[in-house]
Amino acid sequence: MLMKTAINAILKNIESASDYIEEDVITEFMEVLTSSENVFVMGAGRSGLAAKAFGMRLVHLGISAYVVGETISPAIYEDDCILAISGSGETNTIVSAVKIAKNRGSKALSLTSYPESSLGKISDVVMLVQGRTKIDVDDEDYIKRQIEGNYASLTPLGTAFELTSLIFLDGLISELMYKMGKTEYDLKYRHTVFE
Repeated sequence: MLMKTAINAILKNIESASDYIEEDVITEFMEVLTSSENVFVMGAGRSGLAAKAFGMRLVHLGISAYVVGETISPAIYEDDCILAISGSGETNTIVSAVKIAKNRGSKALSLTSYPESSLGKISDVVMLVQGRTKIDVDDEDYIKRQIEGNYASLTPLGTAFELTSLIFLDGLISELMYKMGKTEYDLKYRHTVFE
């Protein structure tokens, strides 16, 4: 069944994510997040959904967080930071927004599979999240990959990157909870009551 193969491919990518964790990068990431007046999160498409989920958890931790593009997002200033998620690191809207934030003096954090991308080059801290992205799609070698048992196409476009980013950021929330001395009860206190 293809569904099982796809799920296993996604899980394998997520499991390998911890191989790329660099403690000094995580420490620097957390330092910027906790010392910023406001944290702005963004991503395009499904990466944007991962960014929104992370932004929500930051709010639960008591960190002032906004989603770029939402009507209630204020201006960004030098005491703020922006966290951008882009598998390719070349999404125009993401790179443009980070350039604006940098020009206003804020720090830039990024999650990408390509640290040498345009996004990676303008970011203060880059977190590598390995995953097949939409720019890795190559129909020329499709049959060869199938013969070799490489079913990467079963995780279409950026699926592996996006889901790995979501899990990765949830792991980062655990680190932030520990660093900030927060418990699950603290997060629940700030959780919405309009459900």
